[in-house]
Amino acid sequence: MDVLWSPWRYDYIAGGARISGCVFCDILNGSASDEEKFILTRAEFNFAVLNIYPYTSGHLMIVPYEHLASLSAASKQVTDEMTDLVKRAEAAITTAYSPDGINLGMNLGKAAGAGVDGHIHMHLLPRWVGDVNFMTAVGQTRTLPEALPDTYNKLKELI
Repeated sequence: MDVLWSPWRYDYIAGGARISGCVFCDILNGSASDEEKFILTRAEFNFAVLNIYPYTSGHLMIVPYEHLASLSAASKQVTDEMTDLVKRAEAAITTAYSPDGINLGMNLGKAAGAGVDGHIHMHLLPRWVGDVNFMTAVGQTRTLPEALPDTYNKLKELI
């Protein structure tokens, strides 16, 4: 039997029950550097951060500083800037990865699939034709060709 080793996933699995509060607020309030937290850029109302449990290399999120549970609760300034950062992130992902497409989405509430319920955020994921293979469909395992620090270094100067 082949064994795939992905120790980084254990932190996610084991830490799920210990997480209290909001992971995005914790990122903002922590003492680690932006590089250690994988924050790619900070704007006035939002920041861009790598997803530390990505579906694919280059998976990032645009997150408002303000803890908001719904998009309708966000001010026009927040949503306008969020859209501007999404555009910048799209260009950065395209430059760094040359994907065949990009998934862009926001899940509002647990029933909609929100992994972080209560703090809105926009996902951007580069996609390639044929990138959903048997590993994900049958083995419920994702393969990532690069480490998060490498992804961070690719996108940091582009976004």
